[in-house]
Amino acid sequence: MAQDSSIEWTESTWNPVIGCTKVSPGCKNCYAERMANRLAGMAQGSINKGYNPGRTANYLHVINNQGRWNNSVYLDESAVLQPLSWKSPRIVFVNSMSDLFHEDVPLDFIQRVFAAMNQCPQHTFQILTKRPERTAEYAHDLKWTNNIWMGTSIENALVTDRIKELRKVPAAVRFLSVEPLLGPIPRLSLQHIHWVIVGGESGPGSRPMEKQWVTQIRDRCIAQAVPFFFKQWGGVNKKAAGRELDGRTWDEMPEIIRTENPGYVEFA
Repeated sequence: MAQDSSIEWTESTWNPVIGCTKVSPGCKNCYAERMANRLAGMAQGSINKGYNPGRTANYLHVINNQGRWNNSVYLDESAVLQPLSWKSPRIVFVNSMSDLFHEDVPLDFIQRVFAAMNQCPQHTFQILTKRPERTAEYAHDLKWTNNIWMGTSIENALVTDRIKELRKVPAAVRFLSVEPLLGPIPRLSLQHIHWVIVGGESGPGSRPMEKQWVTQIRDRCIAQAVPFFFKQWGGVNKKAAGRELDGRTWDEMPEIIRTENPGYVEFA
């Protein structure tokens, strides 16, 4: 089963891979790491009581005894074909608990995940990576149907080179997740980018985000006709902080194309 998601820009999550390695400042307070630690604890508790923990036991493979990522990934073979059983169309965030293009995920596994997405044109799949250089390296070996959106995370001006790598990928929609936004990016390049998500960091130890950083990006999106989605202000209590910007919510998204026959996106 897909898991319903509270993430504002998607509907469900699908995790054929779990576990990760921190690669940049945006990873410091990783929400997936906190969630994985909770799930690993639940699994161990069930085992200690003599119960079958089910698939939560997978998280024991990726969390160390300090409750942090152990820098490995776990490939959940049983999850790869799950989308084929979902009847109603949905927007799916792929690997909310990992990175499909993590260096330890082999190409043949990525290809099988793509094959499942290729066979499900009724669904829209959103893949997000901090490793777009690996995505670009493998792009010619993958089938990019128009229901596959590809994004990269940009937390500050120091990692904007990821956008150059993302542009090499022939996805129907290329998007930026500027979350957590940790500093100003006044000249964020939006050429050949189809969607931008911005959000502040939430949870314990969350780092502050200034309004000007957000409005700089929003105004660039407006000027270049790129859909802009403001996810949250963040903070320890993100519900209290809300997600309004200048008196309104910003929920813009690219057009979702659903068809019975998958269309392939080709390199120019």
